[in-house]
Amino acid sequence: MKAAPFAYVRPPTLDDVLAELAGGDGKVLAGGQSLVPVLAMRLGRPATLIDVTAVPELTEHGPTGRSGYRVAAAVRQRVVERDPAAQDVPLIPMAMPFVGHRELRSRGTVCGSLAHADPAAELPAVACCLDAQVEVSGPGGARTVSAQEFVTGAMTTTAGPEDVLTAVTFPTAGPGDGFGFAEIARRHGDFALAGVVCRVHVTGSGAVDSAVLTGFGISDRAVTRDVAALLATGEREEDLRPATIELAAEMVDTGGDTHGSTGYRRRLFAVLAARELARALRRAREGRTTT
Repeated sequence: MKAAPFAYVRPPTLDDVLAELAGGDGKVLAGGQSLVPVLAMRLGRPATLIDVTAVPELTEHGPTGRSGYRVAAAVRQRVVERDPAAQDVPLIPMAMPFVGHRELRSRGTVCGSLAHADPAAELPAVACCLDAQVEVSGPGGARTVSAQEFVTGAMTTTAGPEDVLTAVTFPTAGPGDGFGFAEIARRHGDFALAGVVCRVHVTGSGAVDSAVLTGFGISDRAVTRDVAALLATGEREEDLRPATIELAAEMVDTGGDTHGSTGYRRRLFAVLAARELARALRRAREGRTTT
């Protein structure tokens, strides 16, 4: 199929973008890697596509100077993947190679993935695990919302039809932080059947101070849990497995399909969660974040 007819505009300023969105019959275009297939299948029929790539402030990315790494709406995933400053957010280089394929990342944007909010997508899960801050502009002005609050369901966010997601800021890692990321997919580049993202922080003595685990591909959105108490059951993968099996029964509620049943996804999640939590804890205590 082909997309239904639409108008195309490329405003030079954010105010012009918001003016074009007034009325709610426009759709923001940044990378188009999620939007264009939706248009081609006629699952969406916006009257106007509003290309935001000409807005200078929406092409910026880099450290904020406040222990954060900020990515604006029109910044390509591949640009972030190759940016040395992004290494300060270890989950970005850990997750980015699993986001589609290199060719898609060369066009797709970080903020576009967050706005699309696919339940099996990697970047929304990373944002939720880190509690990244999402910037949204609309008729009522600009506001900032946590990633965990921004995504409300499958392909659903708190952004309204006249809003535009302008940027996201990820917190950078510090001493005592350790991270883990893993997913299982039928083929590399496919959406995950199940995946986990985790962040562990330890004190100077090595005791667990906080631990967060986010699962994706397992529900209608990325699901985040505080798992500090779970790490009290052990430090090795085999020690953690009984607790992650119980956690999987709680967190994995997606229905079965031709690629895997609910039970299969729970088993995948339990294995990945135990392995990555053990790795994240070890990395935190060794002062390493990615190896």
